[in-house]
Amino acid sequence: MDPTTLVVIVVVILLLILARMAVRIVRQFEKGVLFRLGRVVGVREPGLQLIIPVIDRLQLVSLRIVTMPIQSQGIITQDNVSVDVSAVAYYRVVDAVKSVIAIENVAAAIDQIAQTTLRKVVGQHTLDQTLSETARINADIRQILDVLTVEWGVEVTLVELKDIQLPESMKRAMARQAEAEREKRAKIIAAEGEAIAATALGDASDTMMAHPLALQLRNLQSLVEIGVDKNTTVVFPAPLMSTIGELSAFLAREGQAASSGSASPIKAA
Repeated sequence: MDPTTLVVIVVVILLLILARMAVRIVRQFEKGVLFRLGRVVGVREPGLQLIIPVIDRLQLVSLRIVTMPIQSQGIITQDNVSVDVSAVAYYRVVDAVKSVIAIENVAAAIDQIAQTTLRKVVGQHTLDQTLSETARINADIRQILDVLTVEWGVEVTLVELKDIQLPESMKRAMARQAEAEREKRAKIIAAEGEAIAATALGDASDTMMAHPLALQLRNLQSLVEIGVDKNTTVVFPAPLMSTIGELSAFLAREGQAASSGSASPIKAA
């Protein structure tokens, strides 16, 4: 092969390699931080970008929201209860330059600071507050992380407690407490029902005293209801005192009539 031809081929190959190194593509969800001889000279927007080979280096930074699970942490609450709490954090890069030059590894740094912040915030609350006030705890963790990560060009968009594991003894104690609470509510409801029923019965008795026939009508209605069940034997209570009173009055009238009848013939003689 002719030496001149060989040189031309080598030059063409080198030019193609340099052209390939000079052309970079920045995707829509990325930004490129351009370093020239080790110094930041600017930020490149999405699209086709040309750089100087060997001299320039374009580092791509993703701007999408990153989901970062926070591993379970053994935490002692304010009332000395040991719990295991795990969470999840969402963050995104808002300043590509800071995220590259201010810290070496953004993901690892946020993971570590999120774990320590989770332990600190949950440790300032009691167990009942941790279980019932998760929204406030999430907001407190997010606020602390935002203050720490703003210098890294990162914004924490959301923090959520994912799981709270309690000791078995605490679970049993809480189960007993919940059962006792339900029993208390049941007794209160039953007592309130008895009070309402007693009030209604008192009103009904006042009405029956004012209208004696109402008791007889109620007795007849009870007989009708019992008859629907096709019972062979029916024990039906009667107004005993009123029956005794009526019987006494009847006997008194009969005795008075008998005495008056026997006295009349003697007087005639």
